Amino acid sequence: MTVTLSDDARQCIVVFEEVTDATAVDCLVDDEHDRVVFVVKAGEIGSAIGPGGRNVERVEDELGRDVKLVEDAPTPEGFVANALSPAAVYNVTISENRDTVAYAEVAHEDRGVAIGEAGHNIELAKTLAKRHYDIDDIQLT
Repeated sequence: MTVTLSDDARQCIVVFEEVTDATAVDCLVDDEHDRVVFVVKAGEIGSAIGPGGRNVERVEDELGRDVKLVEDAPTPEGFVANALSPAAVYNVTISENRDTVAYAEVAHEDRGVAIGEAGHNIELAKTLAKRHYDIDDIQLT
């Protein structure tokens, strides 16, 4: 699936990659929540975070916004699980009927984390899943 980036997102990726030496495969500039979300190439999340979270802090300082990282995955199930992080996701099942829905089995104590304040986390996961795997919805089980 092809992802279209805004000019702001492209500029944020340049800063991110210069600071972290990690590869961003996608970037969402979320003005509503004053954050920038980077989808990081699979296997490079450690480099993106940096020792003690220093790389993320430097990117936040450069951009003047909060930064959220999501690790890319080769499968839609893995991607949805990563997008719901830091919630513990035990299993993801994709159902393709009229719509494509990802059913994510989340630890009971982590449902609030997966949903986020006012639903911000689950909405972000849905947006990213739609952009990368054409998933129409994510349901927590």
